Amino acid sequence: MRLLPDTHLLLWAALKTARVPPAAAALMDEPQNELFFSAASLWEIAIKASRGRDDFTVNPRRLRDGLARNGYIEIAVTSNHAAFAANLALLHKDPFDRMLIAQAISEGITLLTTDSIVASYPGPIRKV
Repeated sequence: MRLLPDTHLLLWAALKTARVPPAAAALMDEPQNELFFSAASLWEIAIKASRGRDDFTVNPRRLRDGLARNGYIEIAVTSNHAAFAANLALLHKDPFDRMLIAQAISEGITLLTTDSIVASYPGPIRKV
């Protein structure tokens, strides 16, 4: 199975926090599953990191390098993804989440999320 963790799950997994739901951890730890990350997630993390909040100290460059070292495959944001996102129902207003949804649907990759609104979109989206 090809899996795309949303930004929260990606961060929690990379930081090895206990916040990763057991169902997500089981899927992400399964050796035959392929793990992906979106450039949109790194962009979102970079924006949050640049705000200088004391509670958010993730270095996007280190995170990207660590993900690549651990076998994650990067998905670039393409014009096709952007056009696909424009046609999504306005259930969720966060542009980064909408891009992840568009990427999952257009690429046929299962988006893992803890967000009920994201999970309400049709397509390969799994709430964990």
